[in-house]
Amino acid sequence: MTKQNILILSVLLIFLSVNSLTAQTSKNTEPIVPRLVVVLSVDQMRTDYLSRYWNRFQAGGFKRLMNEGAVFSNAHLDLHVQKISTGTATLFTGVYPAAHGIVNDTWYDRLKKKEINCIDDNYFITVGSDSKEGERSAVKLLSPTIGDLIKINTRNKSKVYSVAMNDVSAILSAGHAANGAFWLDTQNGNMISSSYYVDIFPEWVRQFNEKGMAKTYTQRNWTTLLPINSYEESLADDYILEKGYYDKWNTFPYDLKKIKDKAGSYKFLKTTPHANTIVKDFAVNLIHAEKLGADEFPDFLAVTFSSMDYENNSFGPLSVEMEDTYLRLDQDIASLMEFLDKMFGKGNTLVVLTSTCSSTYPADYLKEEFNMPVGTFSPESAIALLRSFLNITYGQGDYIEVVGDQQLYFNRELLEKKNISQEDIQTKTASFINQFEGVKIALPSSSFSQGDFSKGQLAVIANSYNFKRSGDVLYQLEDGWQPVYKFQKTIYNDNSNIPFIMHGSVVKRSQIRSKTMGEDMVPTILEILHMPIPYHCSGKILEEVLW
Repeated sequence: MTKQNILILSVLLIFLSVNSLTAQTSKNTEPIVPRLVVVLSVDQMRTDYLSRYWNRFQAGGFKRLMNEGAVFSNAHLDLHVQKISTGTATLFTGVYPAAHGIVNDTWYDRLKKKEINCIDDNYFITVGSDSKEGERSAVKLLSPTIGDLIKINTRNKSKVYSVAMNDVSAILSAGHAANGAFWLDTQNGNMISSSYYVDIFPEWVRQFNEKGMAKTYTQRNWTTLLPINSYEESLADDYILEKGYYDKWNTFPYDLKKIKDKAGSYKFLKTTPHANTIVKDFAVNLIHAEKLGADEFPDFLAVTFSSMDYENNSFGPLSVEMEDTYLRLDQDIASLMEFLDKMFGKGNTLVVLTSTCSSTYPADYLKEEFNMPVGTFSPESAIALLRSFLNITYGQGDYIEVVGDQQLYFNRELLEKKNISQEDIQTKTASFINQFEGVKIALPSSSFSQGDFSKGQLAVIANSYNFKRSGDVLYQLEDGWQPVYKFQKTIYNDNSNIPFIMHGSVVKRSQIRSKTMGEDMVPTILEILHMPIPYHCSGKILEEVLW
C-alpha cells in the first residue's frame, strides 16, 4: 500500500469516527418530550428568598432546582394591578390582561351594573362539600391556558389538573378544559372542586379528606423548625412594626387552635406552612390516582403553594414567620421532587418553579429603617377630593360609580344626561390625580386608542387595559408607595420580579441574567412539548435553555 493510499485511508477512518461520534452524541442528547409537566407556583414569592435562605435550605429542594436547572434571575410579570388573580391568568395563558380579561379580583360590569368576581359563578355547584365555595368557574377568563392548549393539541388525550389552597389560583391555572381543579373549603377544611370541572367527586379525594389534615394541623402549635435564635436572616420575632394575627399575636409559638376559633373557619390555615404540606400531599395522591405521565400523551399539573397568603403584609418579607415558612416549603418541594424521581426517573419530568405575584417591603419599614422617600397613599381621601373637584367643574352629581384598585369607573348614564364628554372628564380627572404625592402616573382610558404605549412605563397600564372591564381612569403609584384604607386590609404589590426556574433533562443547566417575562413560560413549554405556539401569545420561546 502506497503512502498516498495510507493517508487517504487514515483520513477516511477519522471522518467515519467523527461522524459516528457525532451521531452517538446527537442520539444521546436528543431531547425527549416529558410525560409530565409540573408547574410549582409560590404565591407572593420574592426572588431574594432563594439567596437569603440559601445556607439553610437542604440539598433536594430549592438548591436542587437552582443547581440543576435553567435559572432566570431577572424574570418579571409587569402588570398594572399585581395580584394573584392577574398574575396567575397572565402566567398560565401567556397573554396580558388586555387579552385574557382578568384585570383584577373584581371589576365593574356596566351591563349588569354591579361589581363581579373574576371566578364566582353560581351556575355551577360545589363538588365535595355542601358549602358555596365551589360555585366557581373559569368562564370569565377569555384566553386559553397552557393546559387548555395541551389538551387541544393532543385531542383531549392529555390530562390537566391543578391544586391550591385558593380557588383563584386553582381555577386560573387550570383553565377551561382541565380534568380537575381542587382547592380548600375554608368551612370544613376539605379539598373541593366545582361542577364546572368535576361531575362525580373522585373517591381518592374523598379518602384524602377523611384524613382530616386541616383539623389535625390546627390542633397543633406552629413552632419554628429550627431554634428561633438561629433565624438570623429575619428581623426580631417581636419587631415593633409587625402586626401579626388580628394585630395581637406576632411571636412564636402560635396556638393554631386559638387562632382558628378566632377566625371561625379554616381560612387562616393558608397563612401557615402546614397549608403547603397539604397541597404537596394532595399533589402526590393526585399523580398516583389519576395516573399522570402514564402514557405517551404529556400531562400537566399546576401546584400552587402559599406564602403567608393574605397575612403577608401583617408579618412582612423579613419576618421569622416568613423564613420558617420557606424552610418548611423547601422540605415539601424536596419531598415532591424525590417522589417524581421515583415515579418517572431523575430529570424525566419538566418542573417549573415560579410565582404569580411577588411581595414588597412595607412602606413604613423602608421609611423608618432606611429613610427612603416613600409613604402611603389614601385612595379614600383622594377620591373624596376628586368628587368635590368634579362637582365644582361639572355641577352637582355622583359622577364616580365605582372605585377599584388603582382605577375608577364613571357613571356614564349621568355623563350622557349632562352632555359631558367622556374624554373631557377622563382627562381632567387624570390630571387631578396626577397632582397627588405618591402617584406616578394617571391615564384616561381614552388615551389608549390615540397613542402607542407599547414601550416604557406606560406599557404596563396599556397591556393591562381591557376595553370592557377596566376603569375610565387608571393610575400607578410611585415605587415604594403603598395604598392604605380605613376599613379594609391592604393587598398591594409593586415588585414585578418573580422567580423562574425550569428543571429537567429537556433544558440546559444555565444562568440567564437578561430580562425574561413571565409570559414566556407558555410558549417555551409548548416548544418543549413539540406543540405549535398560538399567534396570540405575548411571550417568546426561551431558546437559550433548550437543546
